[in-house]
Amino acid sequence: MQARFRAIWSDIPSELQKALSPYISYDDFPAMLTAGQTESIKQLSGLDDQALALALLPLAAAYSLAPISHFYVGAIARGESGNLYFGANMEFAGVPLQQTVHAEQSAITHAWLRGEKKLAAITVNYSPCGHCRQFMNELNSGTQLAVYLPNRPPLTLADYLPEAFGPRDLADTPLLLDEVNHGYQLATCDELVQAALDAANRSHAPYSQSHAGVALLDEQGKIYTGRYAENAAFNPSLPPLQAALILMNMAGGHCQSIKRAVLVEGENSHLSQWNATSATLTALGCTTVERYTF
Repeated sequence: MQARFRAIWSDIPSELQKALSPYISYDDFPAMLTAGQTESIKQLSGLDDQALALALLPLAAAYSLAPISHFYVGAIARGESGNLYFGANMEFAGVPLQQTVHAEQSAITHAWLRGEKKLAAITVNYSPCGHCRQFMNELNSGTQLAVYLPNRPPLTLADYLPEAFGPRDLADTPLLLDEVNHGYQLATCDELVQAALDAANRSHAPYSQSHAGVALLDEQGKIYTGRYAENAAFNPSLPPLQAALILMNMAGGHCQSIKRAVLVEGENSHLSQWNATSATLTALGCTTVERYTF
């Protein structure tokens, strides 16, 4: 079992502990449960979808990295596939607070990077802030996305974001979690550059067309990729580096163990991820940061 779970394991009901143990007892637990695993856990624990997601929140919050606020938030995203994806807030000392990742963003991006096509619900241990409500409105689930909190009746995103402004108010574009491939190419045999290019090709930037992807190589030789997730309201957009750091954290990696990082983006894009990416990686101790353009 990962060390991060040990402090809160005794708070998990015994029946749920027994049901979860076959899946999370290993250090390589991927911070997600497949639909089959979820069904097995529900049968053994007697919990339904909503109750299970609520019960898993302490485990999700154990992934939180909050050196500034010391405020630990967990989230569980349930895909239409039946898979459950963990998420947690992430803060980075030494860089502007705009580089922070919220728990809802983490769970949603985790699901997206794992190949989920649409979300049915998100469960979080604190009420979503306005930033997250707007971020969720970019999803192809729309305002019908179910939102669950402890000790509150289930609501939809429409309840949390009345008279919402979002992608449907603008041009007809792909929505977040829609499958896309922009078809950019680079003449390279470098595995890390190719991974970042693949991420850029699947990024979501329908408003600026400034597609971008990041790939990180850690000290163990593992590669983590992230895609840019743009928002109709612009400010809640999630940079590709943060997406890669989410995947790294959820996979049990350490953000201070990045050996090499690559950003791939358009040479003539309306905006660039380079300055924020390089500054954040420098603060995390990564000294080899490269930029490639298509």
